[in-house]
Amino acid sequence: MEADTRVESNRKVSVGLQFGPFLKKTLPKYLFIIPAFLFVVMFMLYPIFYNIFISFQDVTIMNLKGDKSFIGLENYRQIFQDERFLLSLKNTVIYTVSCIVFQLSIGFLLALFFNQKFPMRNFFRSILLLAWMTPLVITGTLFKWLYDVDYGVLNYLLIQIGLISEPINWLGQQSTALMAIIVTNIWIGIPFNMILLLSALQALPNDVYEAAKIDGASRIQSFFKITLPLMKPATLVVLVLGIIYTFKVFDIILIMTGGGPVNATQVLPFFGYELAFVNFKFSLSGAVATIILVILTVISLIYLYLIRKEESM
Repeated sequence: MEADTRVESNRKVSVGLQFGPFLKKTLPKYLFIIPAFLFVVMFMLYPIFYNIFISFQDVTIMNLKGDKSFIGLENYRQIFQDERFLLSLKNTVIYTVSCIVFQLSIGFLLALFFNQKFPMRNFFRSILLLAWMTPLVITGTLFKWLYDVDYGVLNYLLIQIGLISEPINWLGQQSTALMAIIVTNIWIGIPFNMILLLSALQALPNDVYEAAKIDGASRIQSFFKITLPLMKPATLVVLVLGIIYTFKVFDIILIMTGGGPVNATQVLPFFGYELAFVNFKFSLSGAVATIILVILTVISLIYLYLIRKEESM
């Protein structure tokens, strides 16, 4: 019995001696991770789960610090029956699709252009990046001045070349307000798409193009048979990032139109903002934010599926 106890004690001591150096070696690594982990939990995961939690409650300015009743899916039922939500969803889809199509196509064309060697290429490329690097508050204010019905440069130029006979209130009428916001965001997003696609183009192997040239392939054939297939993974990344970034638009809308006129530029993030900080209906706003989260999560899962399918092929 004493021999068994002695063996067990020796085994524990041996395990402790082995575990000690391992702990001493790995513990500092985890100590460096702890601040980032706490940041993610406190400022990302906690707000997300708390937002989902209050979307199933009745939370307003009146009971913000008191008891909150659980009402299940009632908030979601009210949201889906609200005409402003349907209009916001429609505007968001139109805005996102329009911006992504033009940003991706123009950005890809510019990436192909700047992939060629010519004098001052880096200078012009850096100039284009200024549009993306400029703070959105400044960009929105500048475009608001450009679209101004009385003093805007856009109306002045269009009148001078004879395309219009009188100034157009671009941001003040329902038929043109959303289009003006879309043009603004396209201008902002083109450099972002260009720089990512250009990096992918420069990483393509040259030997494939040299082999195709030896086989007699033209530039057009090389583009459609080599460049586009090899660029598919990078294009998917840019596409998903663009959709997520564009779908959650808020600041440009707030600066330029405030969701007007008559909800013509109302989008889902701005609709949720108004519910929370104008109408003080926090649970309804939480439901809108949760719907946005679900939509973007589905898009991300589709992206992961396509990437996995591409890698398996």
